[in-house]
Amino acid sequence: MNILDKIVANKIEEVKTHRLEIPVAKLVKSPNFKRASISLKKSLLEVGSNGIIAEFKRQSPSKGTINARADIEKVTLGYVEAGVAAQSILTDYNYFGGSFLDLVKARSVQTVKPILRKDFIIDGYQIVESKAIGADAILLIASILTKDQIKQFSNLAADLGLEVLYEIHNAEELDKIDADNKIIGINNRNLKTFEVDLENSIRLASSIPDNCIKVSESGISNPETVKYLRENGFNGFLIGENFMKAESPEQACVEFLSRI
Repeated sequence: MNILDKIVANKIEEVKTHRLEIPVAKLVKSPNFKRASISLKKSLLEVGSNGIIAEFKRQSPSKGTINARADIEKVTLGYVEAGVAAQSILTDYNYFGGSFLDLVKARSVQTVKPILRKDFIIDGYQIVESKAIGADAILLIASILTKDQIKQFSNLAADLGLEVLYEIHNAEELDKIDADNKIIGINNRNLKTFEVDLENSIRLASSIPDNCIKVSESGISNPETVKYLRENGFNGFLIGENFMKAESPEQACVEFLSRI
């Protein structure tokens, strides 16, 4: 069993527990159900957007602890003040050290930039939960979902006013998605081995329809890489570890943005 299989197996059990602790009927009473979502698509495409999706991530299976002391509210507000296009919040606890409370806190300090809930979504319950905790968009990872699940979860997200970032790592995963006018993220990290290859974004970019928003994920640590990816048709750039490994992630973000 590879790392991804272990994460998914754990996630199935986690969702069962969450569903018992906080039923859907309670989730839909959250004030966030009345909140209009902030569009990730518009934020990435607006004139002058730098396309940076700055991530808050404490740890990962491949790197171990990245930054255990970072304050979620300070860092995420700092990201917004730095001028990022959007934020990504890891909410998986067992492998990434996050929780849905991290997203709740990130939402509480800013209402101007979209927040992507970064997690391993394998159940519609998690999508309802995402709306309840203040997310504007969710991640659907094609490698862990069937074509039917992706369609079903996409429809549910749309019904709740949430946008979707569809994540792929290869051409076969792209075939699972109705890739028309979607936000498509190409993960440069193989989730089964956690090896990173930045050229993966370039290889797959030409397979994605021109009316899609292309986002490159993982392994981006140099402003020159952002410029290179932008020249190859990318609108979004998800960066987490490069900021989070700094003592002050928000300051690292400021310095990075000043160079692109």
